[in-house]
Amino acid sequence: MRAVVYQEPFQVAVQDVPDPRIEHPNDVVVRVTSTCICGSDLHMYEGRTAAEPGIVFGHENMGIVEEVGSAVTAVRAGDRVVMPFNVACGFCRNCQAGNTAFCLTVNPGAAGGAYGYVAMGPYTGGQAQYLRVPYADFNCLVLPPGDEHETDYAMLADIFPTGYHGCDLAGVSPGQTVAVYGAGPVGLMAAYSAFLRGASRVFVVDRVPERLRLAEQIGATPIDFTVDDPAQQIRELTDGGPDAGIDAVGYQAHGYHDPEQEEPATVLNALIHTVRPTGALGVPGLYLSADPGGRDEHAQQGRLLFEIGAMFEKGLRMGTGQANVKRYNRQLRDLITAGRATPSFVVTNEVTLDQAPMAYQKFDQHLEGYTKVVIHP
Repeated sequence: MRAVVYQEPFQVAVQDVPDPRIEHPNDVVVRVTSTCICGSDLHMYEGRTAAEPGIVFGHENMGIVEEVGSAVTAVRAGDRVVMPFNVACGFCRNCQAGNTAFCLTVNPGAAGGAYGYVAMGPYTGGQAQYLRVPYADFNCLVLPPGDEHETDYAMLADIFPTGYHGCDLAGVSPGQTVAVYGAGPVGLMAAYSAFLRGASRVFVVDRVPERLRLAEQIGATPIDFTVDDPAQQIRELTDGGPDAGIDAVGYQAHGYHDPEQEEPATVLNALIHTVRPTGALGVPGLYLSADPGGRDEHAQQGRLLFEIGAMFEKGLRMGTGQANVKRYNRQLRDLITAGRATPSFVVTNEVTLDQAPMAYQKFDQHLEGYTKVVIHP
């Protein structure tokens, strides 16, 4: 089959790779109909991880089941399915507690697995024509047949549940005010999810015009951090700061003093100064324990200058970690099916597999029309 394969920093290519096959009775093989480029893929694409050449990218995957292992009981050939980016077993201690992002089975020596991602287990990515799905009864979410809501359902693999998870970590509840840092796909989904959870007002911080327009389109208040200190801008628009803040940026954040300069802790610290005393922070943005491209030796080891003293003084609470997609995807699917949610508003481009290298380049440059790209193999 053909797949998007990592070559070296800033270069991927579409190449022939071995077809996936049933390796365990619990497996299925899915013909991929939609797969997305994620901001997390850019960390590998830019050489900011330990990724080696040859990785097939792609952890946001959906398609049609083609082959079914002999032990699979709930999924059938011909089913239309979407898979959480987390590969999970369903029976370990963490999975049974609903913490499927931290499965103890699928990636020995670590907590959590994913498709097509460095250090997340031996699972080939889905930016390809076919994908092997292990523990298929647990990992496949069956969708209504046909092709309706294709790009909406594709958002269930990662960014919609991840944005919702950010709100969950921050305890967003009806009537609250929320500040979301980052208007990339996850940040936009966090803002959208905050409204779904009943937030009265949502602020979204970024500097990319297209992304700020998308935030405004869903009713959020856009905040351009190149204009002035975003924390101050938001505090002036609220009574002492919002109730909750969400970091949808992660370790490659840029500061407002010099937007071209990376400041890996700048969003975390900005949230501390944004949110009102005793408020809450949700951090679904990605942070790593090792960053080869970090600006200094501390950042390269995942050690950041975080203002814990200011956080303590304000009595803030913080939740972190990758999204447990299985905790949310069924309910979010049903909102889409019922017409109550349309997360595909973030999709600004749809491409073929052969166009993927071009899409990676433009997405990485934050060019107009490349806020969220869906690949149709």
